Amino acid sequence: MSTDKPRPVDGQPPDDPADLLPDDSVLNLDEYLDMHAAVGNRTRYEILYRLVHGGAMSPTELDDVLDVDDSTLHYHLNTLADAGLVEKRQRTDRGQDGLYTYYSATVFGEVTLTEGVDELIRGEQGFDGMYDSSVE
Repeated sequence: MSTDKPRPVDGQPPDDPADLLPDDSVLNLDEYLDMHAAVGNRTRYEILYRLVHGGAMSPTELDDVLDVDDSTLHYHLNTLADAGLVEKRQRTDRGQDGLYTYYSATVFGEVTLTEGVDELIRGEQGFDGMYDSSVE
C-alpha cells in the first residue's frame, strides 16, 4: 500500500492508521489486522505457537498435541494460511506413497506471535508495578 499523504513529524499519530505503514509496505492495514484477528483464537494461537517454537508439523502431529477434531484442525490451519501466518507444503518422502503434508510458520506468523501475543504475555510481569496503586 502506498500513500502520498505527508506523515506528521511532531510525534502525533496520523489521522488515518493506514498512514503508519511505510510507503513500500508489502501488506496493507487490513492484511495486518487479519493476521492479528486470526491469532486471536485460542486454537489458532496454539497451532501457531507450536509451529513457531517446534518447527514444521503435519496435521497428524498437530492433532496429537491439540485436543481438536480433524475438521476443526483443518479449518483453523486454513484460516492461519489465508491470513499468511502459516504455509502448507507437500512433499514425497522416500519410501512413502503419496504426498506428505506439513505446515510451517511464515515470517509474518513468527513475528505476529513472538512480537505480538507472546510479548504481551511476557510484559505482564511489568504490569504489577505500573498499575499497583499501593506502591508510591
